[in-house]
Amino acid sequence: MKLATVEQMRGMDRFAMEQLGIDETILMENAAHASLTLLRKKFRIRGGKFVIFCGAGNNGGDGLALARLILSLGGRSKVFLTASPKKYGGAAKINYDILCNLAADVQLLGRAEEAREDLRHCDAVIDAIFGTGLDRDVRGLAADVIALVNASGRPVLALDIPSGISGDTGQVMGTAVRADCTVAFGLPKLGNLLYPGYEHCGELVVTHISFPPSLVDREKLTAETNDRIVLPPRRAEAYKGAMGDVLFIAGGVNYFGAPFFSAMSFLKAGGGYARLAAPASIIPFIAQSGREIVYLPQRETAALSLSLKAKPELLQHAEKADMVVIGPGLSLHDETAKLVRELAAVIVRPLLIDGDGITAVAERPEILLKRKAPTILTPHAGEMARLTRKTVAEVNADKIGWLRATSGKLNATVVFKGAHSLIGLADGRVFVNLSGNPGMATAGSGDVLTGCIAAMHGLGLDPETATRQGVFVHGYAGDLAAREKGQDGIVASDVLEHLPQALKEDRAGTIAEKFYAPPLVA
Repeated sequence: MKLATVEQMRGMDRFAMEQLGIDETILMENAAHASLTLLRKKFRIRGGKFVIFCGAGNNGGDGLALARLILSLGGRSKVFLTASPKKYGGAAKINYDILCNLAADVQLLGRAEEAREDLRHCDAVIDAIFGTGLDRDVRGLAADVIALVNASGRPVLALDIPSGISGDTGQVMGTAVRADCTVAFGLPKLGNLLYPGYEHCGELVVTHISFPPSLVDREKLTAETNDRIVLPPRRAEAYKGAMGDVLFIAGGVNYFGAPFFSAMSFLKAGGGYARLAAPASIIPFIAQSGREIVYLPQRETAALSLSLKAKPELLQHAEKADMVVIGPGLSLHDETAKLVRELAAVIVRPLLIDGDGITAVAERPEILLKRKAPTILTPHAGEMARLTRKTVAEVNADKIGWLRATSGKLNATVVFKGAHSLIGLADGRVFVNLSGNPGMATAGSGDVLTGCIAAMHGLGLDPETATRQGVFVHGYAGDLAAREKGQDGIVASDVLEHLPQALKEDRAGTIAEKFYAPPLVA
């Protein structure tokens, strides 16, 4: 499903009205009907009481239209205005005037406290204070109303996006409504799916409000959810080399888990041949757990990290591989970091750089531009900050912006890991992944992701598509682990062990649509 920025959504509204002739009142009416459909699934409308907070813009107009529909079904709607009705124009004013003609219960708020008693006795609250175009922190009366709503304990339906959430970044603008469900109009905005905005949305659904497919599927919309990818069938005559032959350059004296998890997850996710090149001293310890991995002992430094002297042999092994993974648990030893940079510049196979490998490359990221084969980077926020030479706060404040800049500048596919991991392609496209859960925030989880991506390439997907599919399968395996054990206490091995089941369900097409994209409501 495509995603829109605030400005893109405004452009779609204009196009629908000016080029397609869909009147603004129709768009607002359809938004209100979709909201009512969602409301009716959860509450009895006839005889029910609903409190609706309406702001000055079209988001407020959506709330006014919904108030009228509730009245038409025998429900009671109390409308509180957080701004003067004189500010309404267009379709919003039409709906306000209709409510006045109906002698509906509409009150201009002077203080938030005036709504407290109605909140105590309502069935649900509708948030229509601010839309997606909020560009300043929430202050004054609106902030007080939001605090009152959040403290009320009543179910909350947010129209388009919870008030106080940035439509483009998902950041909280001072304060924000915590909704139980949100209905996004036209398309989800980026802020609906980026954290912390997504968490404030509760259950998220989407309605196209009569936009045709030609509008909601436009190529100009370069952000979208990480929708289902169909894997090539596993051939009956397949052999281990045909399912991917991957060289893992990983491991150091303090990091036995990272090389194991990356290589073993490749095998657990369907890969055929995992070769692990690691310092000779640590291989016996890793081999106790990973007997299916092929080990390539390498020359090491005095600190038991990979030595620069290993470069010729590593390049020979890389020539035979379908893909090379470099970085998991390598350590930050100066000589090893130099080895990583020299290898990254000359390896002619698709290259996935993770963990300590990213830190090494971040010192001279321009070396990646010399590469002819595809490059994949999998940074978390700290590593993204190193790559961009920004602070963690800066990259987290505009994740998609920095992701696009980095993937374009380095001509690489970049996975910005985190809640709803983002996959950025060199051509500017961005995919938002919806599988995964907070329990996966644990040591080794990123190494499992690395192996998953390599496995998807081994199964026949091109590097960009393999990255998308690897991120999804990794997240869904974590969801299966959480379903069985709960989120607290999940470790990387739990995610690893659920990879085969995740692949099985993915191939069968039995995974719920919510793991790919928000559901549509008519």
